[in-house]
Amino acid sequence: MSVERGKVRFASGETECTAWHYPGSNGACVVMAGGFAVTKEPATDLFAKRFRDAGFAVLAFDYRRLGESGGLPRQVVRIREQLADWQAAIGFAAIGFAATLPGVDPARLAVWGFSASGGHVFRVAARNPGLAAAVTQTPNADGPTAARNAARHQKPLAMLRFTGRGALDAIGGLAGRQPRLVPLAGEPGTVALLTTPDALDGGSALNPDNRYPDWLQAVGAPHRVLPARPLCVQGAVPAAGRRLRPGSVRAGRARRRRGAASARITPPPGLPCGTWAAGHEADRAVRRDHRVPGHRRGRASAGAVARADDGRSWSGQPATA
Repeated sequence: MSVERGKVRFASGETECTAWHYPGSNGACVVMAGGFAVTKEPATDLFAKRFRDAGFAVLAFDYRRLGESGGLPRQVVRIREQLADWQAAIGFAAIGFAATLPGVDPARLAVWGFSASGGHVFRVAARNPGLAAAVTQTPNADGPTAARNAARHQKPLAMLRFTGRGALDAIGGLAGRQPRLVPLAGEPGTVALLTTPDALDGGSALNPDNRYPDWLQAVGAPHRVLPARPLCVQGAVPAAGRRLRPGSVRAGRARRRRGAASARITPPPGLPCGTWAAGHEADRAVRRDHRVPGHRRGRASAGAVARADDGRSWSGQPATA
């Protein structure tokens, strides 16, 4: 990677997160994080370079308990903590950068993530309406649906072993023991978090020729990783008076219980959100069940370029159709 980046740290909770900062020239800044237990270098290096070359500043961070960030125990993923890390990163980009680095406009911040982080982006963007843009690639938009689809590719005995390891890890955690780690990906029949046909492709694509040997491709405490439905939580899809919007995922799920058609994933009102839905085997069930409009494998949708409410793209250039 280019030397045109510097390492920075910001407080999150009771620890610190570590990030790469890439200076930009157009005033906009992209806050980035990787997928499930993927550290900042394999997750964002190539993408951050492209943003930087286009003039954007970038803040690419490790979640707490992963990579170079602080927090114990290590290799443990907790969704609530990761959402808090996003808030801390956005605050640092808006306040810390403005105070110490010239040329970053706090009103022109964007968030970017894929896989698990792509799912987080839905909640993060809904909770931060001042963001100029949100980009999510292959998002984990419905954890239970993705988990059920992924489980079809696992063998029963391996599933029992995986569940047993989670139970032992829970007991060990109460005794203060280190987490029992499982690989992020593996062949069907092995004890791994994901054993879909394309599971191993992710590691080879993000870490070709072991370019990032410090990336530990394993995660602990699988019993603590609760399936997330980021589009279905309070605040992610606003509804007045507890009434569901007709196009919301929750409303669509209610219609399915009455025998009606499937739901459609729609962003919250006023949220500038561009989505790419291509990639993970587990995401296919989400795309099928929720009929994501305009999305096909390998092709961005017509709404992929996020735009601000003033009719200009978040890079500051006039928006085009």
